[in-house]
Amino acid sequence: MIDPNVRPADHHDADDVAQLELLESEARASLVGQRGGERWLIEHPEIGEQWVDRCGTDDVWVGHMGDVVVGYMVALLGLDSIIRVDQVWVTPEARELGFGDALLAAAIAGARERGAVAVEGQALPGDRHTKNLYERAGIVARLITTYKPLPPATIRLPAAAHEPPAGRRGGGRVGGEAG
Repeated sequence: MIDPNVRPADHHDADDVAQLELLESEARASLVGQRGGERWLIEHPEIGEQWVDRCGTDDVWVGHMGDVVVGYMVALLGLDSIIRVDQVWVTPEARELGFGDALLAAAIAGARERGAVAVEGQALPGDRHTKNLYERAGIVARLITTYKPLPPATIRLPAAAHEPPAGRRGGGRVGGEAG
């Protein structure tokens, strides 16, 4: 195993920003077709061209080999002092080299310096890489969220609602008596 290099993302470094955009696209594409992936994509909008702003304000960490960013983590410290891993991705070619562990450790250490008391993360069903990452760090499941999309509702009126009331067939007058 190599000694992974991890550091905060630099919003002044155009290469960091460009590589984060590419890695995010790769990460998002990998979620298509995965159980829970479509829902996750809806709930976590693409950062895209806003990486330069996110790197300057949020906790964004990059793992790199030389000048090449091979992984990243967005870990946000909430007002409740809990750090939440919002995104984590390591390119398949750089997996099993310790980048995920190093990214998580750096994010936790940085948040702990600012008063973090706990860490939360999410893993999709079947995402063994992310589950293993959290388990190695001692982060255990405490809630399983389930989801099922419902088909669009159709309004069905009772059959009697389609027929005019008794005694009113044939265009009868509604209301009081004439005269």
